[in-house]
Amino acid sequence: MSVDARDVLDDFASRPVEAAERFAGKLTAEALNAHPGGHDNSIAWLLWHTGREIDVQLAALAEVDEVWPSQGFDARFGLGKLGDTVGYGHSPADARAVVVDDAALLLDYLRATTDALRAHIRSLSPDALGDIIDENWDPPVTRAARIVSIIDDAAQHVGQAAYAAGILRG
Repeated sequence: MSVDARDVLDDFASRPVEAAERFAGKLTAEALNAHPGGHDNSIAWLLWHTGREIDVQLAALAEVDEVWPSQGFDARFGLGKLGDTVGYGHSPADARAVVVDDAALLLDYLRATTDALRAHIRSLSPDALGDIIDENWDPPVTRAARIVSIIDDAAQHVGQAAYAAGILRG
């Protein structure tokens, strides 16, 4: 049986949002914005950041517009200029300023960015996965490696959010 790497990547890309859907919709606004253990990154921040990191990296990789402004999520979230960032390098005050009371909005954004990533994966030829997209690393980064990195980052952040949700449930 032959396995197409694009099918594996497509399946892998669907997993973080599926995991988020299992817990995030059950959380209150208070839980979404809580800071378990006093950490600056709330569950809302983690899920917002997950969508942003997928969005920004995919836009650069695929040379497409970000979902954030093109689908109106910037206005829907109402985070101003802070929302246009990705979250890397946020100060504690910046991280705590990302307050989102609507789990459905967070999930909508995460679904939209995941859908865009999966569409990109499905649009590629098998040979395109081996394209060198960044020669600033040793070894140089292929398109497939960048896609795996995007998905891995998303999976880790959703896992952190699920863990924090579990702490809050006690």
